[in-house]
Amino acid sequence: MADAAHIPDEAETRARWGNFAWTEANAAKAKEIFARYPKGREHSAVMPLLDLAQRQVGAETNTQGWLPIPVIEYVAEQCGMPYIRALEVVSFYTMYNMAPVGRYHVQVCGTTPCMLRGSDDVLDACYKKGLKKGATTPDGLFTLTEVECLGACVNAPMVQINDDNYEDLTFESTTAILEALARGEQPTPGPQVDRFKAAPVGGPTVLKEFAS
Repeated sequence: MADAAHIPDEAETRARWGNFAWTEANAAKAKEIFARYPKGREHSAVMPLLDLAQRQVGAETNTQGWLPIPVIEYVAEQCGMPYIRALEVVSFYTMYNMAPVGRYHVQVCGTTPCMLRGSDDVLDACYKKGLKKGATTPDGLFTLTEVECLGACVNAPMVQINDDNYEDLTFESTTAILEALARGEQPTPGPQVDRFKAAPVGGPTVLKEFAS
């Protein structure tokens, strides 16, 4: 993709992350993760361990986190699997970042339901705040990515920012969310209109007694 983030030079990456190892707290979490799977099935732990590693990198860099090559190699070794198998997982799922991102990773859904309900307005709000697809803002706060369906079609258009979804967006509400994050605030995730989760706008129209 033309707007894909730039993967750093491997020599630089190895110089910074070549000695990656779990923190004491994350070593305990990794042990808990491995305990979920039968002996001989350690490969099954690769996805939660990659997520744990990405979060550790994020904590060390004050960003949302990413997975440098040495870190992927470390996780693969922990799972007893070839590096290429772990890399296949990282390169397939957009939950993993293969290049550095900002403090807030803004992932805008551009699939048909969101597009029909105004994802272009969401992207426009991002552009007007200085965000560019595949790039991180100069202050290191925001990285913008356009992704495929994030599974909240009924509440389209929506974005995922780090671990939170923001739904039923407009140009104005998207702008307000970005401005709040820039101020160090935490906007309320979920629908940005009068809707409970994926219930009808304005409240239920049937089974009202059940809902109450």
